[in-house]
Amino acid sequence: MEPLHVLRPSAMRRTMAFAVQLALGAMLLWLGFVHPPASAAWQVFLIGLGLATLVLAQKGWRGSMQGIALDADGLRQEDGRPIAPLADIASVDRALFSFKPSNGFVVRLRQPVGNAWVPGMWWRLGRRVGIGGVTGGAETRIMADALSAMVAERDARG
Repeated sequence: MEPLHVLRPSAMRRTMAFAVQLALGAMLLWLGFVHPPASAAWQVFLIGLGLATLVLAQKGWRGSMQGIALDADGLRQEDGRPIAPLADIASVDRALFSFKPSNGFVVRLRQPVGNAWVPGMWWRLGRRVGIGGVTGGAETRIMADALSAMVAERDARG
């Protein structure tokens, strides 16, 4: 199915997010190995957190290679992985104080679809789906408005 809109992060945003996560992971590992705390438990915690940060950085880098596509069936990744089917979307929220990703929006579903997360791009937890992060605000706003119109049209048809 031909996408109506595809949301992709800019190369600069993607690179900056990856670099910050790599720097954090490296600093945590450096602290854990070069300047270890007095407690061995804290040292293990720092090293574990540093490794987890590096794994998440790598997962975010790979995940942000795939854009988020909006088509007549709803939101999906460009590789076809469904994010939020249009039939299950109850509302779209871009409010200033809502719990949403940076530069993004939240989709509320009628029923849970399952939890999933692609760092920096989208997350799905219960009945809420967050879209955004390393994506640009203007492009995300366009997608949110288009999705809102599609939901309103679907609801008007009954």
